[in-house]
Amino acid sequence: MKVYLAQPRGFCAGVNRAIAIVERALQKYGAPLYVRHEIVHNKTVVNELKAKGAIFVEDLTEVPDDATVILSAHGVSQSVKDYAAKRQFRMIFDAACPLVMKVHREVIKMHQDGLTVIVVGHKGHAEVDGTVGQVPDNIYRVYSDEEVEALDVPDVTKVGYVTQTTLSVDETQSIIAKLKAKFPGIRSLSPADICYATQSRQQAVKQLAKHVDRVLVVGSVTSSNSKRLRDIAQQEGVTAYLIDNAEEIDLPWLEGCERVGITAGASAPEHLVQGVIELLKAHGAESVETLEGVPDRISFPLPAGL
Repeated sequence: MKVYLAQPRGFCAGVNRAIAIVERALQKYGAPLYVRHEIVHNKTVVNELKAKGAIFVEDLTEVPDDATVILSAHGVSQSVKDYAAKRQFRMIFDAACPLVMKVHREVIKMHQDGLTVIVVGHKGHAEVDGTVGQVPDNIYRVYSDEEVEALDVPDVTKVGYVTQTTLSVDETQSIIAKLKAKFPGIRSLSPADICYATQSRQQAVKQLAKHVDRVLVVGSVTSSNSKRLRDIAQQEGVTAYLIDNAEEIDLPWLEGCERVGITAGASAPEHLVQGVIELLKAHGAESVETLEGVPDRISFPLPAGL
């Protein structure tokens, strides 16, 4: 058996920044500190930060006064920020990915320009909820052609759209085409607001699928971008599995496989990938090769105070 690794894979700049914010805040301000929602959608990362003193909550009403508070990488609504500002928290750090913040700024600008804003994204996803919550009204979420057809806006000539950053280009293509057909002249964020990490990892898994019989995607089921990597591999004609770690591999999956590919979602740490490699080596993998690709070289600065 040969093992092939996608390039790039794993942590993106936004996830690196978010985790660094929690770790630096723990060092500087001490434990416990409170994080609203999972800092990133990965079970291992969350558990590792819990062990260091981070407490994860879904509502800031659960946080005591004088606490250090961090808002997750997915971004939060304006009402959450307003509530946090009114509380007597010791420190508040916003770990929202700068690329998500870019989408938030565009939503606000569209609303100020009098446009109805359409958010293409999964219902109930933390990032989508945060994006929709940037403005008080005249904003809608869609994720299907049927939902686009059902839209009824005040002025069809004054509409704009943004997308959830972790959706695939292929996944949004049909919906965006429907929006453009229904609302000629609809405004969008430029360049496309699907983030660089989503696009590069999806392109890498397409290349990976050309070389292998199976694909293992390291990532949690709560991670939208990890699930997309699995889906894309399967669309390319290769059976793919989403796993949190090596322990979730069912060895019969690999029976008869000569070439196994591994990639990881943008919130999955590299040590989990290495754990999968070690398990495969223990069960007969003879070589490990990283495919050609463009490694990430983007980084985002930490907020003031850290």
